[in-house]
Amino acid sequence: MTVTTAPEQRAEDLLTTAVDSFGGTRREGQVIMARRVAEALQKQRHLMVQAGTGTGKSLAYLVPAVAHALESERPVLVSTATLALQAQIMGRDLPRLLESIEPELDRPVKVGLVKGRANYLCKHKLAGGFPETDDDAEALFSVATEPTGGVTTYEPTSRLGKQVMMLREWAEETETGDRDDLPEGVTDQAWRQVSVNAVDCLGRKCPMVEECFAELARTEANESDVVVTNHAMLAIDAFEGLDVLPEHDAVIIDEAHEFAERVTSAVTEHLSAGMISAAASSARRHTAINVEPLQQAATAVEAAFASTPSGLLHRGLNEQQTAAVDAARQAARTALADSKDSGGEAASEADAGRTTARARLQAVCTVAERMLEADQTPDVIWLTRPGTFVPGKGYQEAGPEEPPLIYVAPTTVAARLREGLFSTRTVILTSATLTIGESFDVMAGQLGLRGEKAPPWDPLDVGTPFDYPRQGMLYVARHLPAPSLSTQQDQREELAGLIHASGGATLALFSSRRAAEEAAEELRGTLDVPILCQGDATMSALIRQFADEEETCLFGTMSLWQGVDVPGRSCRLVTIDRIPFPRPNDPLTTARTVEADRAGGNGFMQVSATHAAIRLAQGAGRLIRSSEDRGVLAVLDSRLATKQYGTFLVKSMPGLWRTTDGTAVRQALNRLRNA
Repeated sequence: MTVTTAPEQRAEDLLTTAVDSFGGTRREGQVIMARRVAEALQKQRHLMVQAGTGTGKSLAYLVPAVAHALESERPVLVSTATLALQAQIMGRDLPRLLESIEPELDRPVKVGLVKGRANYLCKHKLAGGFPETDDDAEALFSVATEPTGGVTTYEPTSRLGKQVMMLREWAEETETGDRDDLPEGVTDQAWRQVSVNAVDCLGRKCPMVEECFAELARTEANESDVVVTNHAMLAIDAFEGLDVLPEHDAVIIDEAHEFAERVTSAVTEHLSAGMISAAASSARRHTAINVEPLQQAATAVEAAFASTPSGLLHRGLNEQQTAAVDAARQAARTALADSKDSGGEAASEADAGRTTARARLQAVCTVAERMLEADQTPDVIWLTRPGTFVPGKGYQEAGPEEPPLIYVAPTTVAARLREGLFSTRTVILTSATLTIGESFDVMAGQLGLRGEKAPPWDPLDVGTPFDYPRQGMLYVARHLPAPSLSTQQDQREELAGLIHASGGATLALFSSRRAAEEAAEELRGTLDVPILCQGDATMSALIRQFADEEETCLFGTMSLWQGVDVPGRSCRLVTIDRIPFPRPNDPLTTARTVEADRAGGNGFMQVSATHAAIRLAQGAGRLIRSSEDRGVLAVLDSRLATKQYGTFLVKSMPGLWRTTDGTAVRQALNRLRNA
């Protein structure tokens, strides 16, 4: 018989049961957070919780989430920014929790997981054979056909081919089709051979929809009490009118410091002459419509933007550009009207092809219309030209002769979040870094919780149980020159010395994927410890190997700056190559800085420095993950010690003991290595 208990007390009791079963100890911050989350869910009031590293915030919100879902008979969503945290919740936190508290619950708890379609194997793509073009097939496999029986065989001729073959074999036995469930990692290039994105997915028209891994995951989620997803999926569900998530009235957003930017990325769209031409080609192959207007629109768009330099269009579209984008919109709209199918659930190849063609036409129409209305919204427009990496010179953007990609995105999503998310459900936002200068105001403003029409919400900071000055050191390499392409070698030599002193066990965080890859390649030839790099395998596989093998180092970029939880000796050194300012030519940063300056503020401090402060705090948080951990955080960017804004940035980081003495740090790492 269930005894009626206040939600706050129920959450505390279940948390106590879970912690006792784990052999853990009571953490006051965790208890306070669990009680306040339970209260917020019950009273349907938004809550922002800053829970420092070591609080155990996952349990502090999962316990009341489970209790609320069972009590209300409505699912509670948990949204994360990174796949790493998503995998941690699904693979460790939730299973352990449910096993410990199940005897205290009225019934078993069902858990669902929803990711984007590109994270799952596509059975329809696999059923179509190996790569679609002969060139691809020759690159991956040697193809032979027996002269008598006509049986075609494929033998992998490259690492990529071997990985694709492994994926096809795995597809025959996997129950989830989820990339994170692979027994061994594969490259992004290999995974693209067996998956599709949302635009190319046939949806309900797919002849294999009943077997689709992505659809099966959604079906399971619809029957679940707790559903784990990511910020992009939550944004699509809240703003795009697509039912990609189960109906719910409560959501818990972990890594909430990333939420506004992830939502911005999810609602960013682009247009190009190539995109319009591809839509025309697809329509020509799979429908009987006239695609000449689309081809003419593609030519007009290319001509209208040909001489426009890359970067933000401060004044929006000019007259020629407006006419070209409008031509694309009108042509796509007409093509959509002319290519309507007969309806029904037919699943022939012709129907499938028409569905794909119409999805591409719809994408052209939607983004063109949005660009034409940008002057009436928070949207801004900018151009980029894909480039290449030139050894010794870095990333070189293509010249103006290359057709650009034309992007549109909002400078702020505050109003959209206020209307599309906070007005329709109870939201709990949590992170280790939600305050800047001990105030929630900056983050609340980004999320739509400040200003006119902002909904009521409560702030809560439960602190951290760690003794940072005793457990770790913050080393700033003041002697190094400021980071640039010409000084990368100095940084790598410093990094190599630190890794050597530590005997590996290093999480090396970089501000760009290319910097991580180049450093990994160079140091693999000079150090005698294993070095993994982001992109070598799935993130969960890399983190597992890093945690399991003490000497192993892991190099990577933003996905590793947060959500990575590797306590113990496997992570005694965390390095940061440079202060993570946004790129100086980043169009959204430029637009936001201009807006802040026009409003009388300091655009650099409000935009770039705040961006860097949050990310530095997150990166620094990878070092001390338990009360027994000891280690060094090394920042290889001297500006943290020499520039005036360095003081502001350091205040956002854990209170580690600070030094600029590299010799003392290497000696400390040697002692930790031999302890």
